[in-house]
Amino acid sequence: MAELTADVQTPVKIHLTTNFQLDGEEETFEMILFGRYYRKRGTAYLKYDEVQEEGTVHTLVKVGEKEAAIFRKGMIHMRMKFRLNEQKDGSHESEYGSLLLSTFTNKLAIHELDHTCEGTIHLGYDLYMQGTHAGKYDMKIQYWEDKGNL
Repeated sequence: MAELTADVQTPVKIHLTTNFQLDGEEETFEMILFGRYYRKRGTAYLKYDEVQEEGTVHTLVKVGEKEAAIFRKGMIHMRMKFRLNEQKDGSHESEYGSLLLSTFTNKLAIHELDHTCEGTIHLGYDLYMQGTHAGKYDMKIQYWEDKGNL
């Protein structure tokens, strides 16, 4: 696939599904979002906004062959890093203060269709807040070119 640079961003539709498990309880969250996709030096980027009652959160998902990161800015600031079979530190800042986050990643995959802006990012991880286990997450981000939003 030809590299799309940060200057050439393709509008995409995003289907984000997150399964969350903690203490025997399980929840699933789903969102349909619109954003932008591009590639730079072998890394895929998705940018999108989540509009919530409390305000908008600007999200950047960065996925390479061996590692990924999610950066969120707005009403909260969050940095999470992922590397397969490793624990990585991050942070979560809100009006209530700052928390140390860490992730232990057990799944990290990106599958893209050749010559398209279509693919799936799959992250599976355990989340820790201030050193305490805060749940097991399975996140799937499906995206495809949004031809109606050019």
